[in-house]
Order: sequence, then structure tokens, then C-alpha cells
Amino acid sequence: MGSADGPKADETDGDARKARDTAVSERRFRFLVAGYAVSSYGTFLNMVALNLFVYETTGRALAMGLFMAVRLASGFVAGLVVGGLLARFSAKSIMLWANVGQGAVMLVLILAPDGMLTGALMAVSVVIGACGTLFMVALRSSIPEMVGEDRRAWANSLSITGRSLAMVAGFASAGIVVSLVGYTAAFVVDMATFVACAVTVALLPIAGGKGAGGPAPKGSEDTEGSKNSESFESSGGSGGSGGSGAGKDASAAKNGRRWRPVAFIALAAAPGMGLMVALRGVDAFGSSSHNAALPIYSTSLDASNPAVFVSAFWCVWALGNIGAQQVIQRYAQRTGRSVGALGFGYGTVVMSAAFIAAFAGLPLAVTAVIALIAGAADGLTEVAYTSHLQTLPATLRGHAFGLSATFENLGFGVGMILVAAALDRFSPLAVVGWSHGAAIVVAVVFLLRVAGVRRAERTGRAGLRKEEAVEGRPDRGDRDGAEVSGG
Repeated sequence: MGSADGPKADETDGDARKARDTAVSERRFRFLVAGYAVSSYGTFLNMVALNLFVYETTGRALAMGLFMAVRLASGFVAGLVVGGLLARFSAKSIMLWANVGQGAVMLVLILAPDGMLTGALMAVSVVIGACGTLFMVALRSSIPEMVGEDRRAWANSLSITGRSLAMVAGFASAGIVVSLVGYTAAFVVDMATFVACAVTVALLPIAGGKGAGGPAPKGSEDTEGSKNSESFESSGGSGGSGGSGAGKDASAAKNGRRWRPVAFIALAAAPGMGLMVALRGVDAFGSSSHNAALPIYSTSLDASNPAVFVSAFWCVWALGNIGAQQVIQRYAQRTGRSVGALGFGYGTVVMSAAFIAAFAGLPLAVTAVIALIAGAADGLTEVAYTSHLQTLPATLRGHAFGLSATFENLGFGVGMILVAAALDRFSPLAVVGWSHGAAIVVAVVFLLRVAGVRRAERTGRAGLRKEEAVEGRPDRGDRDGAEVSGG
């Protein structure tokens, strides 16, 4: 009788406690994102300042390319090992020491005498590339433990918004900081941003890592299996059976018997997830083309001041990205759903097509709209991709994000080499068209795969419902069917 009159007192208290816990975890995550945005500002600031400093110090463009290659190679290697690190250490410790390492190496560069500048620059390249990947993977793979499974899309969108704002501020202020106060002051500012992020991480309780063995968000134990199964199936995976086998392999790997293939086991748990990561690598290859071609195209528009178009393009791109994050956050808050695998595929097609159109010589007003669309689509794909990988079991998630980072660094690095060679012979439009065209082709394959699996799922569910209806007929004496009909 009591339960018919209303909810029990302990149920009300439980809901209130859950709401308080959610509010606290979200507030902590906002502080973490603020620290991450500050360090991201430092990352984008030094991306400009360090490249200029390398060129000014060595006087050779080849040295600048080598500096970038070492940075990407370090990120590539870090992506291969970060899954193993997350199985042994907490996400908090990895994020903390990643920032400490970046701040320390910037201090080394500041204090290095002239005769040791080259070595200090190479050390900066290695540490910044590796630690940036370590921090990013630790953060993204731990978000479900930090805020709960149902707030993944919101958290991903918030972190991407912070990073986009930092990118605009970093790129926009780099030239001003360097020209007004010099390289040393720019490096001091850069070091301070990493210290600020390290302090933020140190002060916050952060879940995740150590094989993600920490306490899972309340209620996730009951739902995680079904969510993972649903996610795998929607990407083309086999659902529960694949996840179970992968879980056993991951357990063996965790015990040290099969450490190396764990990242590939994570993707083998859902074949569609592997295709998704491959598409991400091809997308990174496409991104290298517009990054390399943009200065050349800008120079053809205004040889006297090429930086204007580049800066304006990225600012408008960032506005589109931030706008998309606001829409995604409100969508997730209103519906409780995240952007799925189809959103990632369609977003990749739109983004790649927009970047191709940006080099077509259209009027500046039209190009601005295209840049806005490219930024919005880029924001959509980022959230969809990150949220989808986070549906993997906790024991596999860090390895999958690490392998993803490796694919992205590989795609971008190989792309920079091939694109740089191609731009000597072909127009920016042709090079960007080929590179992003490859991403569109793979995205279409991915979309067809997802659509085919979903059709098969619907057919299977329809057959199951039909079978249940026959088995549950009251006239066949089925007890459950009688109970349901008598409701």
C-alpha cells in the first residue's frame, strides 16, 4: 500500500543524492576543462612560436619540418604505450605528469645556452608530442568514469569547446606575444599554462586509469553491458560475444601475458569500430592537406599579407565548431542521447566536402560560410567519434584511444610529407580534393556498413517479436503469455 501512495523515502533520498553527485562531478569536470583549455592555449601558442623560433635559429625550413616530424613521431609512439600505462597507473597521475613534463621541458628551453639550443628544441619536440597524446588519451578514456555514461556527450562537447576557444586565442595571440615581448616571454607564458593545468589536475579527484578499476558511476553496472552491445552492433560489431572474448583477452593482457595486441583486441571487439578508427586516420591525412595548402592558397589571394586570410579562416572555423558544441550539448541535455556513429560518418563527409570547396576560389563571403560549416561538421565528428569509442569496456578503452591517436598521428604525418611534395606540382584545390576525397570514400563505406548492420538488426528484432508473439499466445497455455494478456 505504501508503495502505491508514492515513492519511498529512501528512493527520494537516493534520487536527491544522485542529483547532488551528478552536480558535483559536473562542477569538477568544468574546472578540469578550464585547466585543459589553459594548457591547450599554451599548446597552440607554442605551435606557432616554436616553429618560428626553430626557423629563426636554424635558418632552414627543413629544420622546421624535422621538428614537426619528431613531434608527430613522439605522439605516434605514445599512442602505442598509453593503453598499457592506463592499465597500471591512474588517469590523474598520467594527466598530472604529462603537464609537469611539458612545463619542465619548456623551462629547459628557456634556460638552455646558445650552444645547446638545438638539443633543447629536439627535447621539447619529443616531450610535447608524447605528453600531449598521453594527456588527451587519459582524459578522453576516463570521461565515463568522471561524469557517468549518460553525460559523455555533454562532457566531450564541453572539452572540445574549451580546446577550440584555446586554439583561437593561441593562434590569434601568438604573433602579438612574440612580436611584443619576444620568444623567451612566450615560452614562459607557455610553461605557466602547463603548470596551471597540472595544479588543476592535482587538486581534483579524477577517476579512471589502472585498468579503469575505480568505482563506476552509479547504475552503470546494470546498463554498461547493454550499452556496449548496442554500440558495437550499431558500428558493425557482433555485440556481446565479441565483447566477452575481448574482455578475456584484455584480462590476460593486463596480467602481462598478451600486452602488445590489446589495442587491436579492443577494435576486434567490434569490427565496425576498427573501420571507424581507420576513417579517423584517413581524415587526419585529409587534414594535413588543408593545413599545408592554406598558407599557399592565402598567399595567392594576398601576397603582401597572407596571414590575414589564414587567421580569418581559422577564426570562422572555430566559431562553427563552438556553435556545433552548443547545439550538441543542448541536444544531449534535452534527449539524454549522444551523437551516434552515423553522425560521425555524415559529419566527415560534410567536413571534407567543405574543406575542398574552401579552395575553389569562391567569393570571400561564401568561403566564410564554408569555413563555418567545416568547423561545425568537425565539431560534430569529434564528439560523435569520442563518445562512440567511450562505449567500449573500460579495460579496452584506453588501448583503443591510444591506437586511435597513433592512427591520427600517422595519417597526419604521412600526409604532411606527401602533400608537401604534391603542392610543388599541383594546385591546392587538386591536392586537398584528392586527400579529402579519400576521406569521403572511406566515410561512405563506413555509412553503408552501419546502415547494413542496422537493417539486419531491425529484421532480427522483427523476427524475434514475431516468435515471442507466437510462443506467448494464451491459447497455447504459455504462463507468461496468460499473465501479460490478463495484465
